Amino acid sequence: MIVGVPNEAGDEDRVALVPSVAAELIEDGHDVYVERGAGEGAGRADGEYESAGCTVVDRETVFETAEVVLQVQALGAAEDPDVEQYREGQIVVGMLGPYEVEDDTLEALADRGVSAFALELIPRISRAQSMDALSSQASLSGYKACLVAAEELPKMFPMEMTAAGTIRPADVFVIGAGVAGLKAIATAERLGASVEAYDIRLEAKQDVESLGADFVELDLETEGSGDEEGYAREMDEEFYAAQREQMREVVPESDVLITTAAIPGAPAPEIVSTEMIEAMDDGSVVVDLSAPTGGNCEPTVPGETIEHDGVTIYGPTNMPSQISHTASEQYANNVANFLENLLEDGEPAFDFEDEIIESTLLVHDGAVRNPHRNGADGDDDDTDESGDADGSEDDENATTGDEASGETVNGDGTEKTGDDAADAEGVSGA
Repeated sequence: MIVGVPNEAGDEDRVALVPSVAAELIEDGHDVYVERGAGEGAGRADGEYESAGCTVVDRETVFETAEVVLQVQALGAAEDPDVEQYREGQIVVGMLGPYEVEDDTLEALADRGVSAFALELIPRISRAQSMDALSSQASLSGYKACLVAAEELPKMFPMEMTAAGTIRPADVFVIGAGVAGLKAIATAERLGASVEAYDIRLEAKQDVESLGADFVELDLETEGSGDEEGYAREMDEEFYAAQREQMREVVPESDVLITTAAIPGAPAPEIVSTEMIEAMDDGSVVVDLSAPTGGNCEPTVPGETIEHDGVTIYGPTNMPSQISHTASEQYANNVANFLENLLEDGEPAFDFEDEIIESTLLVHDGAVRNPHRNGADGDDDDTDESGDADGSEDDENATTGDEASGETVNGDGTEKTGDDAADAEGVSGA
């Protein structure tokens, strides 16, 4: 089978396959065609791919030749999706923005006979942890968010006793104890900050405290806030209003605020008001990791860094790309594990009894499936018994932790807990 790796569009520095992982695919009997310059943004030169056994070609050859095209961001996740580059019978695997992709784009793919797998829809089951690209990238986002804040803050993070006096540690507040949140907490703790964290799910308290941080408990009714998979559910406006009211006592006391709350397929919940930001000290820093879907902070501007009333607010829309070398390595492992599950005797096997295949396949055999919006059989099903508009109760669940539970895993899929869990590069539940 021929695997193709094109260059990513726009400002994306990640690459879908790194040389070391490509070499493993070649060892398994596959051919790997890589577009010239595809790995440059991630620190991987064409010569490294050639040394690994890949064939470096132009973009046209990649799409004309490859049976499976691996991409980091495409379709709904790309600014200008190009459907015409795909050919009949081709398989596309990547972060495809299933909640953002236009119906016309999916129908055009179906007309071309393309099969498209969206890795954002990987189910939260143990067998799929090593394929969970959302989690691997969210972990890196949490790490980088903390470093960005530490660099911008005009204070040291750690406490120190010096001859010139005691240096008080920086106060870091993390909203959301999912994958990105836990990584941010662990990183801030390593840097010596005084860390507090909040999550709508009280069961996250143990994860937060295991990392050495203090868990902030608000006087709110949280019964029914989590589902059977550990996600936090979207609450009503009355709940969010009460939450914001009590947050006024915590946010202004922070030197650094990192927010990670997101709702799949919907705008991020607005948790932090402009008033709270204005009550923070001059020089304070906010990193809003939910900026891609609007942001958790009222003043956040997606894709920009602004200053509001003396507070610097970052609204990154692609944080993993800022740590592209490691992010590409993690992503490549996720994709390779997904391919291993998809293939049987070296060829694609569309086993719809496999929850991983069933959950991620957006388009196949000339039909638009949209498994995250439709019933399990791929047929349209606008509502279910819970009244969710997309027919899926879980898809409307909010998490105050980057769409994630706190469960984490080693690179080989074994579970980790406590500080080791938040330190893991590959994590589950993003």
